[in-house]
Amino acid sequence: MTKYFLSLPHDSAEEPTMESMDPAELQQVIAAVGAFNTALQEAGAFVSAGGLQPPSNATTVDYTGDSPVLTPGPFVEAEEYLGGFWIIEAENDDVAIEWTKQASRALRSKIEVRALQEGPAA
Repeated sequence: MTKYFLSLPHDSAEEPTMESMDPAELQQVIAAVGAFNTALQEAGAFVSAGGLQPPSNATTVDYTGDSPVLTPGPFVEAEEYLGGFWIIEAENDDVAIEWTKQASRALRSKIEVRALQEGPAA
């Protein structure tokens, strides 16, 4: 089966965190995401998932030269940044898109889905 990366983009003008959400809305989202994760697990499609800290907490490491250079903050400035993700397994793109629809509904946010590259044939 193919692995798919479902990514949760956030607007860079904001750095939303769970602490900044309305508590009642947060509880609803947590319940919906929990149900989604349970459905993924029961279907054997769940591989991994996680939420990321905002880009202001990032450190960019560049060891392409003679010594590593560490820079606080994200690598690039962009309109959106990656706030969280799932990695799932699905039989095909259509199945992955159906899971992505459910993720989008649970999080009340847009979600991007892409297949992970597979290694070259041996």
